[in-house]
Amino acid sequence: MKRINWLASYPKSGNTWLRVFFTNLCRDADAPASINRLVPTAMAADRSSFDEAVGYEAGDLTHDEVDLLRPDVYLYYARRAKNPFFCKVHDAYTFVRDKRPLFPPEATAGAIYLIRNPLDVCVSFAHHSVARSCELIIADMADPSASLYGQDDRLEGGQLRQRLLTWSDHVRSWVDVPNLRVLVIRYEDMKDRPVETFTAAAALVGMSQDRARIERALEFSSMEELQRQEREHGFSDGLARERPFFRKGKVGSWREELTETQVARIIRDHRDVMQRFGYLTAAGQPVV
Repeated sequence: MKRINWLASYPKSGNTWLRVFFTNLCRDADAPASINRLVPTAMAADRSSFDEAVGYEAGDLTHDEVDLLRPDVYLYYARRAKNPFFCKVHDAYTFVRDKRPLFPPEATAGAIYLIRNPLDVCVSFAHHSVARSCELIIADMADPSASLYGQDDRLEGGQLRQRLLTWSDHVRSWVDVPNLRVLVIRYEDMKDRPVETFTAAAALVGMSQDRARIERALEFSSMEELQRQEREHGFSDGLARERPFFRKGKVGSWREELTETQVARIIRDHRDVMQRFGYLTAAGQPVV
């Protein structure tokens, strides 16, 4: 029953890019895959999938009641699946009220955890959120009660509440889970060492590691290609937005957009985890 490969990340850390790559690698075609027809990927917080599995609407339940049922929903879909599949996750790895993990080990084949420099996460998340400034995002990233879709209106975006915790605690919640087969991938390595990094991701989920196929899939998944498709066809990820989803994908854009005070606050809030994953020197200076 261990069918689910979790593609986990804090928002704006490369999850969609990885899914596009997997789609192109799986298809092995002569033209790029449509960003609106990605390899079938479950969404851990998809409300319609929850409603189908449970038999009644999440909107009739509290957030905590929904969370109590979510482990059983994932077990339900794992039992029905004939082959391993991907499940996109922005939730932190947490435990529900009765002490069960939100993501049941019995259904889990493995996990890829995507991590990105929180300085760049802040900038990208602020652009993505439209109404939220970098100051507000910085506060959210340090808030242990932070969540996505945690408002009273649980129908917004068709998603369930997703508890994020702080950025640092989100990272630790996944990478330090005992007995979880997890591959940690840095967004920066996806950019700087793409063949090696994406090959490791393909290996974890049992996909082809042929170098020519990997390189072709990477070419078809370039930021320029994703931006072109979004301009011409839009990106139907279920969310209405005023700004493009595929913006820059640049490493180090924080240097142009954050103030010294904002940088200092992010480093203060997340110093230990930033140093652990190579984003700060031992003296606390940014590396990328």
